[in-house]
Amino acid sequence: MMGTTPLTFAIPTDEESPFVLDCATSIVQRGKIEYYAREGKPTPAGMVVSENGEALTDSQAILQMLVDGTAALAPLGGIGDELCGYKGYGYAAVVEILSAALSAGPFMKALTGVSADGKPQMYHLGHFFFVVNPDFFVGLDEFKKTAGDICRALRASKKAPGCDRIYTAGEKEWLTWCERRDKGVPVGDAVQKEIIAVRDKLGLDYRFPFEK
Repeated sequence: MMGTTPLTFAIPTDEESPFVLDCATSIVQRGKIEYYAREGKPTPAGMVVSENGEALTDSQAILQMLVDGTAALAPLGGIGDELCGYKGYGYAAVVEILSAALSAGPFMKALTGVSADGKPQMYHLGHFFFVVNPDFFVGLDEFKKTAGDICRALRASKKAPGCDRIYTAGEKEWLTWCERRDKGVPVGDAVQKEIIAVRDKLGLDYRFPFEK
């Protein structure tokens, strides 16, 4: 009934990078399944469930089954009460209600973005934004310092055996952005082939650096 229905928070800190948490309320988003299919990889068991309650791993088949309505992305937490999947389900419903009800927009199955024959289609997607001004409470500087102190305390806490670092939300993405800003964005083999195919189809006289 529901898709990824993401819940996102962006919080400024006194550090160079902000605290940014952008999560689907399903275990995985459809885009990740598309990535697995493009790379010829199976989807890890537990991320997608069939209408019969079976764990699905065939990435290409999953994409079609999501369109057919015979498969679903498992909610954050997992399937069933033991794994607390009701938490992801509940958060997804909250996002759905706030994003659709306040804007009187389409919801749930009306937001697949894919037509019955599996082709992309346009739809009117609702959003919900909530902004808090720290100046109305403790002031921006104090807020940012406390937020930064929390992040630093988390990163300095005891690490699990075999782990050498703890990250806070958005930190990995910030470090990746800094690296790719200077060195460029890597392009995987599957995407390279797609880009080359488009060039050849258009008859362009150009050779990419990644071609041998």
